[in-house]
Amino acid sequence: MPFFIYFFKIELMSIGIIAKEGYKFFIYFIVLSTIFLSMSVYLPCSSIIICNINKVLSFVFCFLAFFSLLFFRNPKRKTPEDSKFVISPADGKIVQIKKIDNDYTGNESTIVSVFMSVFNVHINKNPISGIVEKIEYSKGSFMNAAFEEASLKNEQNRVYINGDIKLVVVQIAGLIARRIKCFLKVNDNIKKGDYLGLIQFGSRLDITMPKNVIINVKIGDKVKAGYSILGEISNK
Repeated sequence: MPFFIYFFKIELMSIGIIAKEGYKFFIYFIVLSTIFLSMSVYLPCSSIIICNINKVLSFVFCFLAFFSLLFFRNPKRKTPEDSKFVISPADGKIVQIKKIDNDYTGNESTIVSVFMSVFNVHINKNPISGIVEKIEYSKGSFMNAAFEEASLKNEQNRVYINGDIKLVVVQIAGLIARRIKCFLKVNDNIKKGDYLGLIQFGSRLDITMPKNVIINVKIGDKVKAGYSILGEISNK
């Protein structure tokens, strides 16, 4: 099946609610599309080439308008309620799983990285319920978020959550994604599966979990925000 047919069949059917951040892009592109279409139809053109250029630009901006709705879609998903499950905060592909020592989550913690392409849902969800203890934003570069170095060098926003476990979610900007939005504030009492934020136009999330979380995913797995289980909290 051709890619575009598969994509629109699977993804457009699950658009769900559109994040409010997407409507301004939709309106902006629709207005531009209408302007160029009007110029090609109602205004006299000095040449056929200019008329055709206006029609092409109208089509391009119309495509971008509807792509923006697709990009900011927020499909309804049933979040696993069991408190022992740590769910994925992002749609995308698992690109990294490794052991690290972390001041907040402790020694022998595990970091799981989810890479979001421009075709993924970009609404980020809370991986656990708990209290937001700290939020740290730091500027940086904008290298390809699929690279491991992006976790250290790229612009990012760190959210520290204290619930059944202590956990860190890091929103990382990418090559194209340069707008990180976090909907949380320090001392917020958050619920698993609710909005955490979004990163516009493709990027990466790192989730650092303590050593008593048994990881349920592997590199290359596809995950969905608010639905896929990254790990299970063990009492051992």
